[in-house]
Amino acid sequence: MKREIGRERTLHIYDTLQRTLAPVLASDGKTFRIYCCGPTVYRDAHVGNLRTFLLSDLVQRTLEFGGGNVRLIQNITDVGHMSEDFEEDKILAQSKVENRDPFAVARDYEAKFHADLSAMNVTPAAAYPRASECIAMMIEHISHLIDMGFAYVGEDSSVYFAAEKFESYGELSGNRLAALKPGHRYEYSEDGAKRFHADWALWKAAGNRSEMIWNTPWGLGFPGWHIECSAMSLHYLQGHVDLHIGGIDLRFPHHENERAQSNPLVEGEAVSLWLHGEHLLFEGRKMSKSAGNVVLLSDVIARGIDPLAVRFCFLENRYRSQMDLSWQSINAAFSLLQRWREKYQSWRSEGAELTPHAKESIASMYGDFCNDLDTPRALIKLRALERDESYSPSEKAAIFESVDRLFGVDLLAIRPLRELSLHARELLQQRDSARRAKDFTSSDKIRDQLLQLGIEVRDTVNGQSWNWVSTQ
Repeated sequence: MKREIGRERTLHIYDTLQRTLAPVLASDGKTFRIYCCGPTVYRDAHVGNLRTFLLSDLVQRTLEFGGGNVRLIQNITDVGHMSEDFEEDKILAQSKVENRDPFAVARDYEAKFHADLSAMNVTPAAAYPRASECIAMMIEHISHLIDMGFAYVGEDSSVYFAAEKFESYGELSGNRLAALKPGHRYEYSEDGAKRFHADWALWKAAGNRSEMIWNTPWGLGFPGWHIECSAMSLHYLQGHVDLHIGGIDLRFPHHENERAQSNPLVEGEAVSLWLHGEHLLFEGRKMSKSAGNVVLLSDVIARGIDPLAVRFCFLENRYRSQMDLSWQSINAAFSLLQRWREKYQSWRSEGAELTPHAKESIASMYGDFCNDLDTPRALIKLRALERDESYSPSEKAAIFESVDRLFGVDLLAIRPLRELSLHARELLQQRDSARRAKDFTSSDKIRDQLLQLGIEVRDTVNGQSWNWVSTQ
């Protein structure tokens, strides 16, 4: 019997396949089995990647807050992810750039990925299987697909999935086989080797490749990108995935192909629900090296900003909406977090009283999380709580202590503030003196100097005030 923690206490999410809100249920009645596509570890994860990885954390926190047991698996792609022109594995390409062993490259970026997750207060997964260490299960999965007639060995000794054999191909993404033209992204490079242009490689023959290859019944080669998630998810989650999570960019072709590869082996839907997070822009533009606006979490930390300010910004936006992040919004979130942490320390001095009134507030915010992770609405209620005099300080303290398990922004501890350098403090004093002396030319000049240091100065009726801003 499927487990449901009460209708009003059940997490509902927007299922990409059904295109409607649906309850997240534990198909075995015991544990929510969740799979989240992890990183390809050939570069640092930027904040846009981290938004997707936060999505699985919010799901896990919500389910556990309601008393559920969660088993979350997140893969590490350290082999098999080809570049868009399908010419070279991304890990091998980066190993050439850095002139290092490809596995050494992968391990370094994997370690950085875990460090970023920790800094964002993301709950660790139950396991992080690496593609390179799961080759045997991929070979077994592919062998079953061949035996069932869903895959074949091409003329180039690579193994391909026969897309036309999977009748419901396209239901997840809306991309129908009849409308796909030769050359659709990631999938077309084997002229003459495939029976149908939209078939894709489950296993690639090694050819001239000499690194990151394995021996198989079909000869030396390496896995295709999509097969790893099919093999890993079914293996580590005992044959069924209650919820599959990833960025919207993975919906096609990665998740569409994964669904086609997995379903034949379970004779039904291998995944109950598909959850996708939308893209992140930074200051109005898509993040890219060419645009020069790729932001890493280390960039945030280097500015003296608590990385949980980025997490807070993500919570202010619905996961299904495209989001525009900026240094201004990160700074504003950081300031608010610091204030709330100080408020909590003040409130808790009078104790923490979990009254019926406080429980009602907690239940309301939890309900927002259950309603398709409506974190913006929950944050509005948390903002209102700060000045709501109908709650005593001890009630507010109790509410913060409870809901921080959902928000995960560490409301209960004072974190170090950014310190002004001696030079910055001297400039602020000089500008204040110039302003009082009505030396506006000097005042404006010093203001510009401070702005170069990331400090914006404003003049108010009570004197000058300042805050941190972007220096870019």
